[in-house]
Amino acid sequence: MATTAEPSLASPEPDGAEPARPEPARPEPGGAELAAADSAVPEAVGPEAVGPEAVGPGAVGPGAVGPGAVGPGGVGDLFADWDWEDPAGLEARTDAFTENLARCASIDSVRPEVPYTYQDFQELGVTGIEFAAFRTRHPHGLGTDLVGLHTDHEATHPGPVYRIDGANLFTQLDIDRPLPFADRSVDWVYAEHLIEHVPLGTAVHWLAEVRRILRPGGVLRLTTPDLARYIEGYLDGGEQFFRRHRRRLRTMRVGPPMPERRAFMLNQIFYHFGHRWIYDEAELRHVLDRAGYHEFAIRRQEFQRGARPDVADLDTAFRKDESIYLEAVAPGGPH
Repeated sequence: MATTAEPSLASPEPDGAEPARPEPARPEPGGAELAAADSAVPEAVGPEAVGPEAVGPGAVGPGAVGPGAVGPGGVGDLFADWDWEDPAGLEARTDAFTENLARCASIDSVRPEVPYTYQDFQELGVTGIEFAAFRTRHPHGLGTDLVGLHTDHEATHPGPVYRIDGANLFTQLDIDRPLPFADRSVDWVYAEHLIEHVPLGTAVHWLAEVRRILRPGGVLRLTTPDLARYIEGYLDGGEQFFRRHRRRLRTMRVGPPMPERRAFMLNQIFYHFGHRWIYDEAELRHVLDRAGYHEFAIRRQEFQRGARPDVADLDTAFRKDESIYLEAVAPGGPH
């Protein structure tokens, strides 16, 4: 999910490459937007796991949200023109999905500009930033995204901080530009399934910006599809991971059933959802190293477990079967 909050990266890509703007990652089912669906997707998934409470605005993925998403025509009509094997042809659908997720009931201005210093964040009641989140579930978090939110009559724009639907704090940011925050201004940064949506060079610059704004002892938590898990799934003759992953997507009504071919399952993680670069643990450590995290304690974590439980709790159950969780903890703090 792209996030305006995506840490800044105005500097050119390494090795003289032209900077590439990140594409909105919204086509993929979102982090906070999937919170309502998490409880409906235990380890055992099947058609009976999805009830009315799991399908609604912001609940799940493409196709499950929007006018007529669960209409009388049923799933057959819902996905009549959906072709998993035509990534480019799905762009219109994913754009409509983004439009639905970005719709809200109310937008109230809280500050005319983003908080800059640590004191500014404290006065706002914010301890950290969740990137690629229209509605962060952290009670003291600031959600950000490249895409703005809107009602029928008004919309967000870059600069101010807004309260969305009377609850969540949000600011519209672009990680392709420098983050508008002071050094050492936040205690944590969380990004679920964002980094795979930007080119490798952009990821390095964004991570360098995140490092800059983290306070001593601050925590960066990254989650992203695990390439190693997909490769192991491809090599597994029983296809246990691929079967489980297809069930999850079908349960959440993210499109019609995926083709049951190992090559398709491997290709889709590269070519669907606006993905630009897929990581394993070594590759994540590589970009962190290039971004200057040499003195940070970098650890692989498990689903909803980490140095800060309040941040680890932001992990969504919908994605845990395919995700890798990596944390970088800044030196000098209690962690």
